Amino acid sequence: MTADADISGAAERAMQACVDTVAKLRQVAVTAESLAEYVPPRRVLLWTRPATMRGLGEVWRLGALLLGADASLYAAGRATRAAERGRPGYQSVSREERREIAAAALRGGYEVGSPVNFDAVPIPLDAASLASSATAPSGETETSAVESPVGFADGEVRVRWRAGAPLAGAPTLASFLAERADLLIDPPL
Repeated sequence: MTADADISGAAERAMQACVDTVAKLRQVAVTAESLAEYVPPRRVLLWTRPATMRGLGEVWRLGALLLGADASLYAAGRATRAAERGRPGYQSVSREERREIAAAALRGGYEVGSPVNFDAVPIPLDAASLASSATAPSGETETSAVESPVGFADGEVRVRWRAGAPLAGAPTLASFLAERADLLIDPPL
């Protein structure tokens, strides 16, 4: 088997694992979370439009990955819960920023308290993208080693447990998704 056929087969198995996991989560009615794009405040003439969130779909959080309802895969970014902005408390700058992000989710049309994921990075599972991650030594490129928790090594698409960890010996995407889906379906006490 050639290297290209090996990567193509691994890409097909990875995409099928995503499709199967979505079907499994839907079958048992596990609640999905929202995926959104953060739209920063912008100035229009004399007024400033406040920040908001634009909906992109639904996802399930599976560790460091988000699995879309359409079986697309994302590296988890940041998350918030939609909430009223309230009056400034000036506790800290970071706290005020988090309150503004939660209010942006509310302005985006999400219900109070609903979880919203944003800043998620799409992970392409096509053979060409996987081949580029497999060309560098130990199956990692300089950018994908830090940015993407998913890569190609040892003939399979694998998931790193932490940023910068090697792909060799890491769990396959199929086993990672199966384990994380089982935790969503039947969480430990």
